[in-house]
Amino acid sequence: MKKLLLIIMAFCFTIVNVYAAEDYAMGAKSAILIDSASGKVLFEKNADEKLAPASMTKLGSMLMIMEAIDNGNLKLDDKVTISEEAANMGGSQVFLEAGEVYTVHDLLKGVAIASGNDAVVALAEKVAGSQGEFVEMMNKRFKEIGAKNTNFVNAHGLDAEGHYSTARDMSIIAQELLKHEKILEYTSIYEEYLEKNDGTKTWLVNTNKLVRFYNGVDGLKTGYTTTAGYCLTATAKKDNFRLISVVMGEETSENRSSDTVKLLNYGFNTYKINTIKTQDEILGKVRVEGGKNDYANIVLLEDATELLKNTDEVNEYKFNLKVNKIKAPVKHGDIVGSAEVIDQDGNIIDEVDVTVKEDVKKANLLDYLLRNLKIIGAGKSILKQNK
Repeated sequence: MKKLLLIIMAFCFTIVNVYAAEDYAMGAKSAILIDSASGKVLFEKNADEKLAPASMTKLGSMLMIMEAIDNGNLKLDDKVTISEEAANMGGSQVFLEAGEVYTVHDLLKGVAIASGNDAVVALAEKVAGSQGEFVEMMNKRFKEIGAKNTNFVNAHGLDAEGHYSTARDMSIIAQELLKHEKILEYTSIYEEYLEKNDGTKTWLVNTNKLVRFYNGVDGLKTGYTTTAGYCLTATAKKDNFRLISVVMGEETSENRSSDTVKLLNYGFNTYKINTIKTQDEILGKVRVEGGKNDYANIVLLEDATELLKNTDEVNEYKFNLKVNKIKAPVKHGDIVGSAEVIDQDGNIIDEVDVTVKEDVKKANLLDYLLRNLKIIGAGKSILKQNK
């Protein structure tokens, strides 16, 4: 009886997955599900249809903000003075007033949690000088990362002529944003308070309810306007497997959440990530010219992984190092070459960047002197042994 029950359960599980692959997100005008690491599409429906993205626009805005922070052009504790334009924004807002001063950190919370149009415009002005310049920066960046069917005319997402994106492009923008992992510290907050200049507090509640009700969801951004309908770009991680889903043009907020849950369940129930080699495992040792150390250990810049179906067997792979001539100084994180990933049949299935495991500083005069003394000492030792 137990065996029979297991067979029945396995059959039902298969039926659910077949249904999921064909019919998930049927209420959405457009949808997509991708593996965050590889970008591989696991499900799509009208993914290239140009639609109004509503406040999912803020994914692009947050990308530009996080890049400015990581580039050193913006700091989380920088002060931002709220302009008249920012304070007078309509739609969702955190009720900022012209002349008030907030930190980038506080305004980023207002954007990521409460979808504040006033907060995102204030940050756009801080980054680029004006919202217009900021939007130009965004559109240029989108083309660079492959989001070629997106054009924004504002930083917040209120309906405007010529303001559009696609489910595929939103997933690409989200994938790029997730390279800045700190953003998840903001998008994963369900509720928080923003302390106003006058001492009062504004309660911020995440518009993405799945952050609280779906295990593993830690972002990213909802959207709604009468033109766009209800939209949601979500991300969830279980173990080492992260998914990104996008639904656009849903009729209700309940539908966008339920269709997102179906997509995520389908992804996690059907696929898995196999870690071929971690970034801590040494691939080989190479010479470093002019370094304090003559040699450096080579490792992957990131874990090498593969996306498999849950029913697939794990494969075995070899790595072929292709390292450039390395000169000191060189730091961990610097790309010094690549490694070909070779399957059991000898086919190259991927090529990944490699770096040095530890920093190697440039040798100084004293280092060369000590090195020569060691060589002389080793030579004398060999001569003695030969006598």
